[in-house]
Amino acid sequence: MSPPPFTALPDGARLAVRLTPRAHHDKVEGIQPDPQGRPTLVLRLTAPPVEGAANTALIAFVAKSLRLPKSAIAIASGETSRTKSLRISAPDAETRLRGWLAEFLD
Repeated sequence: MSPPPFTALPDGARLAVRLTPRAHHDKVEGIQPDPQGRPTLVLRLTAPPVEGAANTALIAFVAKSLRLPKSAIAIASGETSRTKSLRISAPDAETRLRGWLAEFLD
């Protein structure tokens, strides 16, 4: 079983993401370890990394995938980096993440 790229928090979850902007399609590539060996969700989005467009698209993509309002997703760290940490504010965030990423968690 692959370890999940998220950790549960009392009021939600924190999700580790590796974002590749300017892709041909918006899609989840899978879960891969980062350089420190921690599991990270690999996403490709069509938005360019200009003036926050990729970050806005990332929040919209994750919110839509989890069926949450965009206001429930925030970039906790890595705003200008490809590797980001997202804070998901929802009491059932862990359940939603497990359902969304089930095919990658085996």
